[in-house]
Amino acid sequence: MKTLPILLLCLISLPPSAIAAPERPNIIVIMVDDMGWSDIGCYGSEIDTPNIDRIAQEGMLFTQFYNNAKCTTTRASLITGLYPRNGGKGQDQLITKQMLTLGEAMRHAGYKTGMSGKWHNGKTPGTRPYDRGFDEAYGLWDGCCNFFNPKIPDPKFKGGRIRPFGHNDKFLEFDDFPDDYYTTDAFTDHAIETIKAHVRSGKPFFHYLPYTAPHYPLHAKPADIAKYKGRYAEGWDVLRQQRLARQKELGLVKDSWVIETRDDRAKPWEEAKSIDPEWQQLRMEVYAAMIDSVDQNIGRLLKALDKLKVADNTLILFLTDNGGCAETPGGNDPKQIPGPREYYSHAGPGWASASNTPFRRYKQYCHEGGIATPLVARWPKTIKPGTRTDQVGHIIDFLPTFLEMAKADYPDRHPDFKEPTLPLDGKSLLPVLQGKKRKAHKYLCWHWSTNRAVRKGDWKLAWDKHEKTWELYDLAKDRTEAHDLASRHPKLVEELTDKWNAWAQMTGVKTDKKKKKK
Repeated sequence: MKTLPILLLCLISLPPSAIAAPERPNIIVIMVDDMGWSDIGCYGSEIDTPNIDRIAQEGMLFTQFYNNAKCTTTRASLITGLYPRNGGKGQDQLITKQMLTLGEAMRHAGYKTGMSGKWHNGKTPGTRPYDRGFDEAYGLWDGCCNFFNPKIPDPKFKGGRIRPFGHNDKFLEFDDFPDDYYTTDAFTDHAIETIKAHVRSGKPFFHYLPYTAPHYPLHAKPADIAKYKGRYAEGWDVLRQQRLARQKELGLVKDSWVIETRDDRAKPWEEAKSIDPEWQQLRMEVYAAMIDSVDQNIGRLLKALDKLKVADNTLILFLTDNGGCAETPGGNDPKQIPGPREYYSHAGPGWASASNTPFRRYKQYCHEGGIATPLVARWPKTIKPGTRTDQVGHIIDFLPTFLEMAKADYPDRHPDFKEPTLPLDGKSLLPVLQGKKRKAHKYLCWHWSTNRAVRKGDWKLAWDKHEKTWELYDLAKDRTEAHDLASRHPKLVEELTDKWNAWAQMTGVKTDKKKKKK
């Protein structure tokens, strides 16, 4: 009994933070690859995604969130809180020693860190996730691979490469993948086991789970494909209209917006199906099955968090790295059968146009179809269930958000390399997650393969590599970018062009000064 007053005296003498330090949240970032804005149920899709929809229902749905339109540049920004440097080129050069990765940032904040999935920001020693702050890392260090065995080489039309796939500092070989292997399942297995170990450590954890699905090659398990048999017989034009109707019911799309029947780089369904209607349908059936499989695995992850009793204080974010993909490696070849491991097929621009409903363009473009991402967030301890926000955000905001959640500062020097760090471009989303209003970015900028854009408030200036001119849109009235107002607001076009050029110079984008403004 004599020890009790002494203990109380010791507690009184401690600072308040030492007496009752608030529990820092766990953080999980789930990202899919090449999925369109409308490809999940809560954004208008018919694809079965109950677990992703649950995250939205029990948390927050963002209507105006952005990525960088391309696999590598999105990942570089998400990981560093910075716009891509070096003009976005060279995956091994996108994350330098002057940049703090999320793995490094959270590790130095006292978190356990893990990564399961597609890295695509370095495949050489020193640039892989295990070398850049992740205690445990498993997955594809490159861009895309065979889903049933990542060491099966690409077909000749994709260069015949064998993709680097690893675990921590080791590269895996062909025999490391059993007959029943499927990357989506394996990434989830690794994530769950890593999270279990991190929970046992008693420390908060950060886990990065970037799936490769539904990026080509279109590979899915037969049972998942069978769920969608015949679902897409009416084609992508009808599918786009069906999704648009659901989006209007959900309040995601305004009746006043002008919506194209399809993106103008896609052919009408009636013309395109002449190639082989069953093959055309099967492409979308397999694509849907790949997203369905991701959702099933997210369900497994949610159950694991519940079982570990950490769900209430875990922030889960789900998004995509760019818009739906219109790329057609190998051309439109019905001999490349979607689904089995032996073949290498793609969805193509028609289905991608439906995936990106209601927007224009695709992956690589800086119109909304390329850079707008669905984002849902669940954090039961903080986020009010069933909320929706139209506050504008960008993937550069993740790192400063997580540091604020971890009660850690962004260092002036890299804690491992001792190099001066580049100042963050992002700003914290924590006020938004707490249901508050935050001060928005004054400008946001994008670039990929001469496509470019800059946004200021509701005004957006965009450059399409096919049109080769600046176009100006008022996104408050015209989110689908149907009405070019550049000729009506020449001073604003000049201001935004100058801003984009200054940003391009800062980030290493080479610009053609001879190109004229509209």
